Amino acid sequence: MVFLKGYFKYISLLIISLSFFTSPTLAQSTEFLYGDALPDAPELAVRGTHQVGVRTLDIVNPNQIDILNSKDGKDPLYNRSLTIEVWYPAETTTEASVIYEEVMGIRNDSLRPLIPFTFKGRAIRNAKPKSTSEAYPLVVVSHGYVGSRYLMTYLTENLASKGYIVVAIDHTDSTFKDANAFHSTLLNRTKDIRFTINEMERLGKENSKDMLTGLVDTEHTGIIGYSMGGYGVLNVAGAGYSDGLTAFFEQMSGGSSAIVDLAASNTEYQKQIDPRVKAVVAFAPWGMERGVWDAEGLKGLKKPTFFIAGSQDDVSGYEKGIKAIYEGAVNADRYLLTYKNARHNVAPNPPPVESLALGLHIGEYYRYAEPSWDQRKINNVNQHFLTAFLGIHLKKQDFSKYLKLQKKSNEKNWTGFKPRSSTGMELLHAKPLE
Repeated sequence: MVFLKGYFKYISLLIISLSFFTSPTLAQSTEFLYGDALPDAPELAVRGTHQVGVRTLDIVNPNQIDILNSKDGKDPLYNRSLTIEVWYPAETTTEASVIYEEVMGIRNDSLRPLIPFTFKGRAIRNAKPKSTSEAYPLVVVSHGYVGSRYLMTYLTENLASKGYIVVAIDHTDSTFKDANAFHSTLLNRTKDIRFTINEMERLGKENSKDMLTGLVDTEHTGIIGYSMGGYGVLNVAGAGYSDGLTAFFEQMSGGSSAIVDLAASNTEYQKQIDPRVKAVVAFAPWGMERGVWDAEGLKGLKKPTFFIAGSQDDVSGYEKGIKAIYEGAVNADRYLLTYKNARHNVAPNPPPVESLALGLHIGEYYRYAEPSWDQRKINNVNQHFLTAFLGIHLKKQDFSKYLKLQKKSNEKNWTGFKPRSSTGMELLHAKPLE
């Protein structure tokens, strides 16, 4: 009888599910776009109540070290240009639709030539921002090497719809279009993120005359990084680099010691940590397996941090890479969400259809795709957990129940997940020693 009761319960759920997909009143009337909620999406993955506007800005960080032209230990200066994309709550009733123009491939790579493609999003280009009595918290997003500001639109649009100003950076020398020597990325990630926060504060001031005037709350800033972006946001937040990295950088750059400013052993480094940053998200952060951090450097990370990783990450490493960072950051209140059997691509949009239709190098497909997971499912889970984590630390929202979970998702259905949907994941939580 117990078996039969369970069987009939399963059949009932199946009938309800089938009726959902066949009912003409509930059938999906629009195409699926990156970030849309699947039927089994967890509770906080759905978009918020705000319409979303989006704009592109070019900003310039003056008098930066021109590391690509350093020679014999001498560092010339230049004005470093960055392109950023800004998503924000919008004052409009127009149907949200935008076309993002992107490329696949790598500059100057004959096996992986640059191929343009476009994809749709749910935002409105240059829409009027929605006025508010309280400014919106700021979230800054840093992509991998190589990548672009459009790599995680499923997340940037979603967060903007929930009342955040979200800024994604095209890191010069590190995008598909302009990839250059790696030591530029090593040096400039932290500096680009810091400068972008400062620029958003400037644009958000009451007298800025920008469309975002009075709307940007940089005192409650979250920073999100993927891969090399994770390398950058952790340093912004207090994880100073090792002396081993500074020596390696000096060899790569022809004798430059510029990265010493970001090293844990530099007594001035901790003074640079930005008090406006209240929360950190690091997707598959790169560097631990390469000696980028040591124990002392990781102790400097004291801000609440949410790590996300694949247990089979073959780029950043898992046990000796991402998980080792999580375990070593003993002074931070931190989480580690692990997708079992996933590799490195736990952050991007799903792979574009062009990566198959055009017969491109398989590496272009696997710049986005996860071999053991539906990327759309990962996107929804990321939206859910980041809504909870950032909501707690940037908006003081009571989302704690979504993070107070048993370690293994297979043991019991996680709070906020539909029945039978929270499988193949693990969530660790550690409180700071200090």
